[in-house]
Amino acid sequence: MTKEEIQNWFKGLQDDICAQLEETDGKGRFQEDLWSRPEGGGGRTRVIKEGHIIEKGGVNFSAVYGPTPTKILEALKIDEADFFATGVSIVMHPLSPMVPIIHMNVRYFEMSNGISWFGGGIDLTPHYINDEDAKYFHNQMKECCDRHDASFYPEFKKWADDYFYIKHRKETRGVGGIFFDRLSANDQFSKEDRWKFVQDVGSQFAPIYTHLMTKNKDLPFGEDQKQWQYLRRGRYAEFNLVWDKGTKFGLDTDGRTESILMSLPPQANWEYNHTPVDGSKEQQTLDLLIKGIDWV
Repeated sequence: MTKEEIQNWFKGLQDDICAQLEETDGKGRFQEDLWSRPEGGGGRTRVIKEGHIIEKGGVNFSAVYGPTPTKILEALKIDEADFFATGVSIVMHPLSPMVPIIHMNVRYFEMSNGISWFGGGIDLTPHYINDEDAKYFHNQMKECCDRHDASFYPEFKKWADDYFYIKHRKETRGVGGIFFDRLSANDQFSKEDRWKFVQDVGSQFAPIYTHLMTKNKDLPFGEDQKQWQYLRRGRYAEFNLVWDKGTKFGLDTDGRTESILMSLPPQANWEYNHTPVDGSKEQQTLDLLIKGIDWV
């Protein structure tokens, strides 16, 4: 497949996900913002706000190219080369603290020297961890991975546990999911194999999240739960601003700042030295923000 074919499939994925999210939300509609990058390429940022279920969310497509920034060349330890990168990136912040935050990214990267790879992943960040939802989510991820290779889920699940980890808090961002990067062709998997896997991962997003939206949207909550949601959103913002490689890549390649920071919540709180009550649902959630939990 060509980079143009990959780019066009990602555009179609963006269209499909936006349509399914709008239908499930029932009120919110995506507003599109087309942008261009002076060095080459651009994207379609789509933001949904003030829906029945989604308070703020974004489904972004981009395809950018040009000379590779020095910082990235140094990180890859290669000589000067041009790059092309395309993908879809999603973050949903629901109105209800009983509906989880979700993130997905699927992407393709190639360079003029012949280097190319795929990356991506999906992870779930509940404000209150629900065993049933966590198990459902991870079983969907495992079934997707198993369609391609039995080694993928355990490998990519551990990768997600390690990647979506807020080191300065010593807690995971949520219940994890799968994460993978720099998947290139090798003796076992062709480039076409890698692409089919990434397509399968991307296609999981809408059915999984629309199910969780519908299942949890009418659960009761009060002001205490909203305040906890704002604190958890603060943790989410900390990860994205301090540790997320996608955020750093976008800023390093002079991407569009508004689109890159779309992942941040509409409102988040930071309370000094907040300590949940022993035995509370908030404390139970914190106790589960650890690596290595077997959800399947």
